[in-house]
Amino acid sequence: MGMIMVRCPQTGRSIETGMEMEAERFQRMPVFFSRTYCPHCRTYHEWFAAHAWVEETRDRARVALA
Repeated sequence: MGMIMVRCPQTGRSIETGMEMEAERFQRMPVFFSRTYCPHCRTYHEWFAAHAWVEETRDRARVALA
């Protein structure tokens, strides 16, 4: 299980969408559109699933420790 992530178009930094899903399931889903609040630039960003990815929990923990 991992967090669906998108990139902030203003800063280029990763944003957690608050949605968790298995990567295999996410890849099989039809394309969808969503909106997520960005803590980096303090605004909402609209995004398509095609521009998102699933980051596994252990990968996120490793980045946080770096």
